[in-house]
Amino acid sequence: MAEHDVVHPATLKSLLARHGFTLKKGFGQNFLIDERVLARIVDATGVTAEDGAFEIGPGAGVLTRRLAMRARRVVAIEKDPALRPLLDEVLAGFDNVQIVFADALDVDLSALWCAFDGCRRVVLAANLPYYVTTPLLFHVLESGVPLSAMVLMVQREVADRMMAAPGSKVYGALSVAVQYRADVERVCNVHPGAFLPPPDVESSVVKLSILPSPAVAVRDESLFFRVVRAAFGTRRKTLLNALAGGLGADKATVRGWLASAGVAPDRRGETLSLAEFAAIADAMAASPV
Repeated sequence: MAEHDVVHPATLKSLLARHGFTLKKGFGQNFLIDERVLARIVDATGVTAEDGAFEIGPGAGVLTRRLAMRARRVVAIEKDPALRPLLDEVLAGFDNVQIVFADALDVDLSALWCAFDGCRRVVLAANLPYYVTTPLLFHVLESGVPLSAMVLMVQREVADRMMAAPGSKVYGALSVAVQYRADVERVCNVHPGAFLPPPDVESSVVKLSILPSPAVAVRDESLFFRVVRAAFGTRRKTLLNALAGGLGADKATVRGWLASAGVAPDRRGETLSLAEFAAIADAMAASPV
């Protein structure tokens, strides 16, 4: 395999067979084989020879190889050590790639960041295992690593939730958490046949452009997210009841917070904007339980 050749779908299938590798459903191994979608992901990252690419779940290294052709440095975290010989073959000849065999949820991401010294910016690209998409997303967002953007393959309904506006049926805690930290756009929708093996769900590629500062200013970020979790913890309840139960506060206190924030107590969490959540959290910070 020449250094700058891409790995085509037929090549990947024969590669897996030659290494005797069996795809593991428990690891969420659905390898992306559609070249057009792979190209869309790499293009969406915008990485250049001055940039770093961070990848979670490289799998067979098909996306990793394409990133390595463009980026100054690629660091990828792979959970399955059985993929080591296959990745060694696919990435042979690239001296700008580092593979870390570990569970990404257990990795101290900031400790890895020295590998990107000299890079102008760092972008995350990932075909995330769908069963751990949300925990992985929060792990990265809360790690404090200075990412410029994240280009992610996720389940289509998760993409819908990330992009949802207040009042939407799918607007929830994930919508608020993502939009608090990033501008979100859908790059493309992806059919099951783009994967080996095909998953049972539709997928989407989304780009999260990390904001230089959160979308709303809050006095206490941990309080902000406590309010958000409580508001969406019981979606059918009014804010008054949801916050009282979720925050362990009496209703009179909650009424005071909501009055200070200018939010009616009979509203429900799915109708609130980020600014309204911030106002409630700031009122709570000013007058704690």
